[in-house]
Amino acid sequence: RAVQAPVPKVVVLDAPAFLVLVVPDAAGGRLSTHDRQVLGAARLLAGREGGVALLALGPCEGSGPAGADRLVRLDDPDGHDPESYDPAGRAARVAAAIGELRPRHVLFPESPDGGDLARRVAVRLRQPLFSDVEAVAAASLARPARGRRVEQRAAPGLLATLSSDAVADYAGPPREAREIAGPAEAPVGKDSSKGTAILSATTIPADPATVPLGLASFVTAAGSGVTDLATFRQVVAALHATPGASRVLCDAGLMPRASQVGASGTVLAATCYVALGISGAPQHLQGVAGCEHVVAVNTDLHAAMIERAGLAIVQDAQAVMPALLRLLAQEAGRPGEAP
Repeated sequence: RAVQAPVPKVVVLDAPAFLVLVVPDAAGGRLSTHDRQVLGAARLLAGREGGVALLALGPCEGSGPAGADRLVRLDDPDGHDPESYDPAGRAARVAAAIGELRPRHVLFPESPDGGDLARRVAVRLRQPLFSDVEAVAAASLARPARGRRVEQRAAPGLLATLSSDAVADYAGPPREAREIAGPAEAPVGKDSSKGTAILSATTIPADPATVPLGLASFVTAAGSGVTDLATFRQVVAALHATPGASRVLCDAGLMPRASQVGASGTVLAATCYVALGISGAPQHLQGVAGCEHVVAVNTDLHAAMIERAGLAIVQDAQAVMPALLRLLAQEAGRPGEAP
C-alpha cells in the first residue's frame, strides 16, 4: 500500500515580540526568487521571538511557505490597480503601514522597483537606508564598499535593501501567513498619491521574439533532439516565449548564435526555461543555473537536464511539440488551428 507523505505542520506564532517587515516586488501577485531571499533574510533577523510580516500591494501567493507569519494586504482605498505605476503613492502607503505596524526592521529587494521604493520610503520617513546588503546576521548587516575593497558593517536598522543571491530562501516548515489589516489610507500630503502628476501609465510588454536572451523571463530552447524547427518555432510563438538553442544546433547553423544558451553562450536569469530535446551538457547547465523553473523533455530518463528539471517529460520532443500545440489551441478556443 502506498504511504502518504506527512503533511508539514504549519508554524503558528500568536504573539511575536517584534516584527520584521518585508516589502516584496511580487510582480503579478507572485513572489520572485529575490523576494523569497529577502524573506529568508527576514527570518534570520526575526530569530525565535520575532515574526516576519509580508506587506503585499495586492494578492501574494506562497507567503507562508516562503516564511511569512503575517500577511498585510495594502489595498488602495481608491480602487486603483496595485500594479499601476504610482511610485509616490505606493511609497506613501508603505510608509503609513510602517508607522502603524512599527516593525523593528524593514527589508526591500535591491531590484529596480524595490530599490526605488526603498529610497522613496527612506526620504519620506527621514530614516537612513542601508542598501545593497550582501551578508545578514542577527546582530549585523554587511555590504561591500569602495569597489568591493572594504566591507561596511552596521547593526540592523529600520530600513535596508538586500542584494540578489545574498541570502538563501527560507527552508523551514511553512508559516501561518495570518492576514492582518493594513492602514486604511495613507496620509494626505503635498507629495502623496493624492494629486499626483501621473495621470495614466501603461506597461507595454516587450516582444518575446526580440528580447535579448539574457533579459528574457520565459525561454524555450531546442536541442539535438528537435529536428522539426518549424514546429519548434510554432511552439515558441504559442507559449509567448523567447527562443533559445543548444550549442549543437548553433554550431550546425540551424539556430542563430545569439540564441545559444550556456556558459559559452548566454547565461539565463529566466523565471521559466523549457528544454526540448536537450540532454544537458555541463556548460548548458551552467547557463540555466539561475532559472527559477525548468521543464525538460527528453527520451533519456537519466539525462542531466531531466535531473535538473522541476518538471520532466520522458518522451520524444518531436511527439510532445504537436501535442502541446493542440493543448494550447484548445485552451485558446481554437481547436482547429493546431496540427
